[in-house]
Amino acid sequence: MAIAAERPILLIKKLAGILLLLFGLLFTALGLSSESSGVTAIGVAFLVAGAIFLVLKIMRRNQGDPL
Repeated sequence: MAIAAERPILLIKKLAGILLLLFGLLFTALGLSSESSGVTAIGVAFLVAGAIFLVLKIMRRNQGDPL
């Protein structure tokens, strides 16, 4: 029962990580093309946050006891 309650949260974290990576790529590309360091910094911050979300999700999934 507890596993079913955690699945929507893990799905949200996965989607948030992917969306942050996507927006990070877009903002970084936009900032580099317009030579705006602020937009580039926001894009890099989104990239880092998205990567952290995905890494934490993978680490949590792999913490299960082996059979």
